[in-house]
Amino acid sequence: MIKILIADNHPIVRLGIKEVLNTVPDFEVLGDVSTTNELFNFLTKAVPDVVILEMDIPEINGIATLRKIKKEFPEVKVLIYSGQSEDVYALSTIRAGAFGYLSKTSELDYMISAVKKVGEGKMFITNELAQRLAFDEGTQKQRRFFRKLSTREVEVLKLLASGKRNKDVAEGLNLNEKTVSTYKSRLMKKLNVDNLVDLLQQAKALELY
Repeated sequence: MIKILIADNHPIVRLGIKEVLNTVPDFEVLGDVSTTNELFNFLTKAVPDVVILEMDIPEINGIATLRKIKKEFPEVKVLIYSGQSEDVYALSTIRAGAFGYLSKTSELDYMISAVKKVGEGKMFITNELAQRLAFDEGTQKQRRFFRKLSTREVEVLKLLASGKRNKDVAEGLNLNEKTVSTYKSRLMKKLNVDNLVDLLQQAKALELY
């Protein structure tokens, strides 16, 4: 039996996922939560095998939440479920410790197979994404640049792209402002730009906002 917790801030999405998963005899949905506070409160009382985690769940960003789960509840396996660009975020979340990444545009059958695979301790990404990650032919230049970025650099870029100032980014990621400035410099170098406006244009091309 694979025990599952759903963490998503959209009630209809949570209900829909539960309806799909409850059709599988080997699955048990322990509950659902809408914020990271609710998520960690739940984990102190019951430990699921798999957490289906929405990338943009409120209070703490998805990657930071993922890191916290891996640190405090290492036995829990996380499947990221998101409407964010699969090309952009899948690799970063897996680097940060996710067992899989599933786009909200995926077929319903993918949800069942993803949870089964992750519940067994195996990695899950769609065949389409695996092919895109393996081959750069035909992919946009920005995507190839993106794959050079670390998970933390992606977090910084996403917050900057959403209009956050260095101070806000620092507070959100528990860094100091000087470190954020260093990340900005690295991002400009890796994305081949020399000013903040062009950096944010790159973020837009990567569908970060």
